[in-house]
Amino acid sequence: MPSLAPSHPPISSGLAPRTVPCISLIGMAGAGKTTLGRALALQLGWALVDTDRLMEAHWGGPLQALMDRFGLAGFLRAEEDVVARLWLWRTVVATGGSVVYGARAVRRLRELGPVVYLRVGVGTVCERVRDARGRGLARRPGQSLEQLYAEREPLYQAAADLTLDMDDCSIDNALERLRPWLLERWESQGHL
Repeated sequence: MPSLAPSHPPISSGLAPRTVPCISLIGMAGAGKTTLGRALALQLGWALVDTDRLMEAHWGGPLQALMDRFGLAGFLRAEEDVVARLWLWRTVVATGGSVVYGARAVRRLRELGPVVYLRVGVGTVCERVRDARGRGLARRPGQSLEQLYAEREPLYQAAADLTLDMDDCSIDNALERLRPWLLERWESQGHL
């Protein structure tokens, strides 16, 4: 994958990018990562990168086709590789739900900035995702959504700097809860 780093120096030092950290959203399929990510990026005036779409662009096909082509282990390695190579500033990163299986990917997200776990209950996941056919959901054959949820929950918790409970939480409410936390964090780290 080509580097996302600038290929040439800025025209003048006054135009150099501000090195404000990114914010990454993790969680199960159906948690609202892309929806909240879009709203947060708009509010901050930042870019949004959806790593599922980045995977599709890099490998030239929809997630389900990539799962079929690579198998689960190959898909997870490909996802880890793509995410581990991200080079971004001032970007909201909406990740695929399986990103937490890749240690290099999680390490890179944490290097880019805070990681926020959008937690929804297993019932919400089952309702929103249903059978997940054709969605490219990274799970073992025969693994139920409930089993997948139980397997991933501790991984999300371990990777997160903040957990937002998203069951019965509107996007506006999530933004209201997230914004002060981000501002306080960035101010304490000298980014504001």
